[in-house]
Amino acid sequence: MKPYGPFAARIVLGLIFFVFGLNFFLHFIPQPPMPPAAGAFAGAMFATGYIFQLLKVIEVVSGALLLGGFFVPLALALLAPIIVNIFFFHAVLAPGGIAVPIVCLALEIYLAWAYRSAFRSMLQAKVVPG
Repeated sequence: MKPYGPFAARIVLGLIFFVFGLNFFLHFIPQPPMPPAAGAFAGAMFATGYIFQLLKVIEVVSGALLLGGFFVPLALALLAPIIVNIFFFHAVLAPGGIAVPIVCLALEIYLAWAYRSAFRSMLQAKVVPG
C-alpha cells in the first residue's frame, strides 16, 4: 500500500506555490495592504526589476513539478530558501499572515524527510566527482 501522507503534502504544497505564483502574474486573488516595513521590503525587491519575477517563475514551475510528481526533490530544493524567506518575512515584517508560511514550512520539512534518500548524497561531507 502506498503512503498517502507524502502525496497529500506534495499536492497541498504544490497548489500553494502554483496558485500564489500565478497570482503574481494574473492578479486573481486580491492582496491585503502590507505593514509599512513589509511594503518597503517588497517594494525594494520589486524595484530590482527581476527578483520578484524570478521568484514567482520558480514558484510556479516548482509548484507544477510537485503537482505532477516530477523531479520532486529538485522542486523541494528550489523552494526551500524561498519558504525560509517567506517564513521570516511574515515572522518579522508581517506577522498577521504567518499561518500559511508555517504550513508551508511544515510541509517542506515533512516532504524533505519523506524524500530523504534523494538528499543523502547532497549531505555527504566529501564526495568524489563521478
